[in-house]
Amino acid sequence: MQNQAFAIAVDGPAGAGKSTIARLVARQLGFVYVDTGAMYRAIALYTLRRGISPQDEEAVSAAVPEAEITICYEEGIQKVLLNGEDVSEKIRREEVGKAASAVSAYPAVRAHLLGLQRSLAQTTNVIMDGRDIGTCVLPGAQAKVFLTASPRIRAMRRYKELKEKGEMCNLQEIEQDIIERDQKDMSRPIAPLKQAEDAVLIDSSDMGIDQVVSAIIGTAKSKGLMVR
Repeated sequence: MQNQAFAIAVDGPAGAGKSTIARLVARQLGFVYVDTGAMYRAIALYTLRRGISPQDEEAVSAAVPEAEITICYEEGIQKVLLNGEDVSEKIRREEVGKAASAVSAYPAVRAHLLGLQRSLAQTTNVIMDGRDIGTCVLPGAQAKVFLTASPRIRAMRRYKELKEKGEMCNLQEIEQDIIERDQKDMSRPIAPLKQAEDAVLIDSSDMGIDQVVSAIIGTAKSKGLMVR
């Protein structure tokens, strides 16, 4: 591959499949996958454990410096560590996801995580997914993708995922939550969810996983990625 580190930025709304797709792309290309959403979820979990309301920006901001978030890999599997504890599974709970949507809008939280995210991209080939990677975190990323799907499709995917885990859930409630989360992410004053001007739009509503993976790799190649 090229000498300079190559970055692929994948943005999109909740439930678009960004994490699943980014992991597969990383595996095929030999890139490091950076799940920024997991980092915000870890912050959310930390505040919830401290009994802090996600809506209390002042309290969240005051607590953030005490939360050390680390991403590491064991046998190719990403682990998210919160003050040394592996919280990879705990951060995937629904209440943590909702809290993460709130705390991720706070400048103190974003500043706390931004340095780690950028330093990773400077030293190694990465694919990074989130809400504002191409617009704020890695505006200089060589390849940018905005991955989306209709709210209904995203809700159905999430419903299936939760049912397979044996969790009780309601499809209509999940869809409504997704719509509300989209609105919150797009309207927040700090780093709102939006497609970067130079990002390629991929709507996965009628696409299979392999098709989306191929589309992202194709986008990276068109932007100069050399694959052996």
